Amino acid sequence: MLTQDQVMDALSKVLDPEIRRPLTELKMIDFVEIESSSVKVGVLLTVSGCPMRTEISDSVKSAILKLDEHLNISIEFSVMSDEQRANLRLHLKGGVERENPFNNPNNLTKVIAIASGKGGVGKSSLTVNLAVALTQLGRTVGIIDADIYGHSIPRLLNALGAPTMVEGMMMPPQNHGIKVISTLPFKKGGVNEPVAFRGPMLHKMLEQFLVDVWWGDLDFLLIDLPPGTGDVAISMAHLVPTSQVIVVTSGHEASAEVAIRAGVLAHHLKQRVIGVIENLSGLVVPETGQVIDVFGMGAGLEIAKQLSAATNSNIDLLGTIPIDPQVRLGGDSGEPIILSHPDAPAAKAIKSIANTLSVMPRGLVGQTLKIDPV
Repeated sequence: MLTQDQVMDALSKVLDPEIRRPLTELKMIDFVEIESSSVKVGVLLTVSGCPMRTEISDSVKSAILKLDEHLNISIEFSVMSDEQRANLRLHLKGGVERENPFNNPNNLTKVIAIASGKGGVGKSSLTVNLAVALTQLGRTVGIIDADIYGHSIPRLLNALGAPTMVEGMMMPPQNHGIKVISTLPFKKGGVNEPVAFRGPMLHKMLEQFLVDVWWGDLDFLLIDLPPGTGDVAISMAHLVPTSQVIVVTSGHEASAEVAIRAGVLAHHLKQRVIGVIENLSGLVVPETGQVIDVFGMGAGLEIAKQLSAATNSNIDLLGTIPIDPQVRLGGDSGEPIILSHPDAPAAKAIKSIANTLSVMPRGLVGQTLKIDPV
């Protein structure tokens, strides 16, 4: 005879899709009723319009059917009370009202800002594909689209929904296992509405993305910075002093010059530049394997050398990524090339970079060392 304890034990393995914690831990199981071969489960949603209702229902049923595949299972949804939502926030935030979790000394998330000197080098599509490649390695990943004016990550990732609000916390939309936040959900006019922010507002928006979004336990937080050396890059360094930087460039000289400035700025802001990526590095002809030099090639290695000299550190070329039309097509459809064409040369190059990042130590830059002078 099936017992409530068995059902609750099965449900303890079901994670909330947004919070990534067990439903039982989050007090989302309201009741379990068992009668003969029928099981009825009451599930408390955080909000009435929860976008994950179907996914939660399927996961609950799947977990219980593992106990007995012949069971008749029904799910009854209701919504948490104000008190229950307040307790949920207290459980997740530990009683802290507003805190930047990435400045907590105990936080182990690797925060990596993806920077470039100029636009048009494929920085955003690279960010998305790196994130997907990292998830395939078993890492949990989030992305902040910090290009406030020119946000493109939601489209590239096909995560166009609005965050779910729970007691002042934003549960970010996600796709392909990656959480993402951008300015898109906050624009009443939709994707075509321009953002007209000056410096202080940019800083505040970035701070909200860090503080008010529930990121959970991430292995990596990738920050897609706007091109150049402006307000957002400076705010990022101040808000997350432990963040590291990857500089993205294409192969031609004009791109290389401004990319060096982005890396030098990061160094001046006490961030660690962990490498350079050369994107759009030649077009591979499928029929012959010949590489056509379209936008120039070889600048990435030169930038790494010059940044190493300018910062008195060892900065490597993490990889070169060839041009592939599938990157653009995948961006339009929200299906990154890592998923749609995993054996393409560009996808393999990105996977190689992700492998390098996955084992790279976090470093001590920006961290407070608990050492007292004698």
